[in-house]
Amino acid sequence: MRRRRPFAAALVLVLVAGVAGHASAASRKAKTAKTVEVSPIDARLLAGLELRSIGPATMSGRVAAVEGVPSDPDVIYVGAATGGVWKSVDGGVTWAPIFDDQPVAAIGAIAVNPVSPEVVWVGTGEGNPRNSVSVGNGAYRSLDGGATWEHLGLDGTERIARIVLDPGDPDVAYVAAMGPTW
Repeated sequence: MRRRRPFAAALVLVLVAGVAGHASAASRKAKTAKTVEVSPIDARLLAGLELRSIGPATMSGRVAAVEGVPSDPDVIYVGAATGGVWKSVDGGVTWAPIFDDQPVAAIGAIAVNPVSPEVVWVGTGEGNPRNSVSVGNGAYRSLDGGATWEHLGLDGTERIARIVLDPGDPDVAYVAAMGPTW
């Protein structure tokens, strides 16, 4: 099976934009002239296009946190405002939910330990308040890349907007918690 990279999607956008730009230029030319010659689109340029998922669809559609693994760009974590945590191990081609067994779905922050990327911290509750926000129940940590989670406390914070890991001590994290909105 051929591996796909995120840059392929960018290339497709460039190709589509080029085709659209060509069509737009032809349209402008048609407005100023009676006769327009439009070059046919080379089908080979679009032959590699196929439909695929470009990320997790959540109930709300709001992505609150994105974190990658610097040593492995194919591993990406996404936290949804009301849809849990999702993980991709193939550069975003496919996604799997990894937080569904927890009693809360609202995610506000994700942090991955750069020295030990299997250590993932998650702050629950939307960190960007709006007219309808979901609350969380504190911070969680996984020591196995999201296969299992441990609740670490901060139950009453309701909204965690950011987690920064201490570079010298993998057991220490700094948590920016907004607390109750009202």
